[in-house]
This record gives sequence, structure tokens and C-alpha cells, in this order.
Amino acid sequence: MSEDLILGLLSENIVILLAAVFLIVVVLKGVRIVPQSEKHVVERFGRLHSVLGPGINFVVPFLDVVRHQISILERQLPNATQDAITKDNVLVQIDTSVFYRILEPEKTVYRIRDVDGAIATTVAGIVRAEIGKMDLDEVQSNRANLIASIQSSVETAVDDWGIEVTRAEILDVNLDQATRDAMLQQLNAERARRAQVTEAEGQKRAVELQADAELYAAEQTAKARRIGAEAEAYATGVVAQAIKENGLEAAQYQVALKQVEALNALGNGDGKQTIVLPAAALEAFGDAFKLLKG
Repeated sequence: MSEDLILGLLSENIVILLAAVFLIVVVLKGVRIVPQSEKHVVERFGRLHSVLGPGINFVVPFLDVVRHQISILERQLPNATQDAITKDNVLVQIDTSVFYRILEPEKTVYRIRDVDGAIATTVAGIVRAEIGKMDLDEVQSNRANLIASIQSSVETAVDDWGIEVTRAEILDVNLDQATRDAMLQQLNAERARRAQVTEAEGQKRAVELQADAELYAAEQTAKARRIGAEAEAYATGVVAQAIKENGLEAAQYQVALKQVEALNALGNGDGKQTIVLPAAALEAFGDAFKLLKG
């Protein structure tokens, strides 16, 4: 085999090999496999061309370049502390934490350079503005409403950056020592006031119950007297009716009977009694015996 033939075959093999390599490179450049947790921003001639989602994607080799590989996983900003002044002029320190994720990476990479820094600055300003609308008591008692308001304001502010704020948290509200001492004194004074009010209400309730008891006793006494008066009136009516129906003799007979019973009771005493009676009484007893014998 001649030298020219060998050189020709070698050149042919090199061309085939180069063509195979070129084909492999073209395939590798034209096929892009994007992980599930990412999105890729593609540029063509230095300008935004497309955004590749998870899976297999095809691009034009040597023309399309994947310039940015953006993670779409949820991210957490480092915990930050902001000084703020409440509506009632109390200086507080607010510890915040923000979670977000990138939805439109083409906006994020071309509209903002430092995403974390921009979000942190925005959150700090919004927290100060929201705290300034509330008194200290409202900041501590309505933390859920404050968090919702901050998250809503942050979402509106970062919407142009293709970002979604998934959660904003207020971790703690810190006060200086002087404010804490003043609040402690106020709390102790409030507890003492409540104790005095409770004691006064208890005394008032005791007086009310005592008055109710006395009123009830008076009502029962009056009721008993009324019943006794009604019974006495009824008995008097019965006697009057008996006198009307049976005449005066029946009444005299009952009186005489009572007189005799009284005399017998005196005579049956344990000691010896000397009974002195006026003449009128003797005549009355005599009439009584006559009635009884009759």
C-alpha cells in the first residue's frame, strides 16, 4: 500500500472522527436537561430568548446560551432585626424572618441584582411603617394581623421581581430595660386595681345578699301575720254566724263553760291557793252554773 493511499485513508478517518465529534457536540449543545428544582434562562445574541422548565429542552447550538440557572426552591432570608417606633412612641426591636421563592426567573435576573438584599431592605421599611401605625399593646396582642399586613405589603413590593413571598414571620418583639420596668410597674398596678375591684364587688354582693335575706324574712313575717289575721277574722266570722243562727244563749253558754274550766284549773293546782273574787265575778259564775245545769 502506497504512502499516498495511507495518508488518504488517515485523512478520511480524521474527517469522519471530527464530524462525529462535531455531531456529538451539537447534540450536547442542543439538548438541555433541566432538574426539577431549577429553571434556566436562555439568551440569544445577548438578549433574553426563553426560559427552560424542568425536563428535556431543545435549543439552537452555538446561538442559544444558558446564561442563568435559577433554583426555584423556597428560600429563607437570614433573620434580621429592625428598630421601629410604635404609635405611642415606644422604641422596639423586631426580629423578622422571610421565606420566598422565584416564580419568574427572567424578571429576577434582569430587574434586580441582589435579591436577598433587596427583599431584606423592603421588609425592614415595611415593618417600620406598619409598627408606626400601632400602639405597643396592639403590636404584642395582634401579631397575626401584623404579620399578614407585612406579608401582603412585601408581596406587592416584590411582584415586579418575579418573586413570591411564601411566609413572613415576626420572631420576637424586644423592648429596652427602662420600658420593661415601666410595663412591669403598670402591670402590678393593674393587678392591684383588679384585686380591689374584685374585693369591692364581693362586699357589694354580700350586702345585696344580706338585704335580700332581710327582705325575704320581712315578707315571710308579713305573710304570717296576714294569714293569722285572716284566720282570726274567719274565727270571728264563724262565732258571729253562730250567734246569729243560735241566739245569744249559745254564746253565753260557751262563756260560762270557759269560766268553769278556768276555775277548775285554779283549783287543781299543786299548792293551796286562796282565790279572792269580786262580787260581780261570783254572780257571773253563778249564772254560768245555772246555764250549765239548765
